[in-house]
Amino acid sequence: MNKSIFIENFRNAFGNYELPIAIWYSNEPAAPVEKTLGCFIKYLKPAREGGIVSFNIDTIGCMGGKTYTGFCEPSPHIPSFVSLKELYKKSPDLVTEFITDLNMPSKEGLYINFASIEKIDSFEHIEGLIFFATPDVLTGLVSWALYDNNEPDAVSTPFGSGCSSTVSHIVVENQNQGKRTFIGLFDPSVRPHVEPNILSFAIPMSRFNEMYHTLNQSCLSGSPAWIKVKQRITENGI
Repeated sequence: MNKSIFIENFRNAFGNYELPIAIWYSNEPAAPVEKTLGCFIKYLKPAREGGIVSFNIDTIGCMGGKTYTGFCEPSPHIPSFVSLKELYKKSPDLVTEFITDLNMPSKEGLYINFASIEKIDSFEHIEGLIFFATPDVLTGLVSWALYDNNEPDAVSTPFGSGCSSTVSHIVVENQNQGKRTFIGLFDPSVRPHVEPNILSFAIPMSRFNEMYHTLNQSCLSGSPAWIKVKQRITENGI
């Protein structure tokens, strides 16, 4: 797979909309690490704008963020917090069940890196891609994901925090060589940290290896309907 060709194909399909960001782990940070306060999603803006950001267990300021990136075992306080404080699940047991079923692999001692795909050399060693999408862009991404996949969960919206929907689900799906893609950022706690018209769309590399070859076959190649949507994306400048 050629990164430059994909960027060209993406531009042909979505105009000058922001490129996706790649996510990967490494022994050394790809960029200087800085301490974050609260949700690290709000610190991804430099990557969305063409740069690179890196974190580790010491620089992520949220216990959930440390957990869902695989840097540490879940705190015993998380289930009660998510259920009784945030009111996102009916009982702490349901939260515990979610975390157990997620089965995020340990990434202890590593760094996690987020970078615009313009900044990576290749797709090798990448866990997946994260798109920050408006409804029109999301329409294109979902259509692309469904082009060659009839499975009912080909596009999935599982429960989870902003960091689990953009990190954990990618990593676990890629590890399992799965074919699901994920719409995320529905967590009310993460919403203040992204634009009001933005959701995430995450593609693990195990699926992107296939989707890379189908973008120019799908409606994104210039179907009459998509041309109208692309025009609106372009006119809005986003």
